[in-house]
Amino acid sequence: MNPLIHLLTLLPSGLRKRVFLVHALINRAMTLGVRVVVCDDQDRVMLVRHTYVEGWHFPGGAVERNETLLEAAHKELLEECNIEALNRPQHFYTYRNPTTSRFDHVALYVCRDWSQEMPKQPDREIAETGWFARNQLPVGTTSS
Repeated sequence: MNPLIHLLTLLPSGLRKRVFLVHALINRAMTLGVRVVVCDDQDRVMLVRHTYVEGWHFPGGAVERNETLLEAAHKELLEECNIEALNRPQHFYTYRNPTTSRFDHVALYVCRDWSQEMPKQPDREIAETGWFARNQLPVGTTSS
């Protein structure tokens, strides 16, 4: 596990986001992340609730050095949801995300062809995952 993620799990929730942002700003002029909209055959979407930040999110995370956006999308799907994309997820759009920082950008992908041998079990990073109808998203679903 990333040492930063481990540290964040030990901090009170109000402090977690601040520490993450300071770390990102010190180490990079611009932050770059990916999110993946995973749809099932019932037109539900997969959402993730992390242990270190509040709310429900599409699976995703930071793009590491020497990693492509697509590699990061595949990695985050496996790490956060135990989902393997069977075909190349479709790039939908790249957004500037000023709610995190003025330097943050997020590439959004859509994945409709995937497999999952077993649901993701909670761990230090992932509190829970779930499938939700688009018109019945859980309380706390984030807009970013």
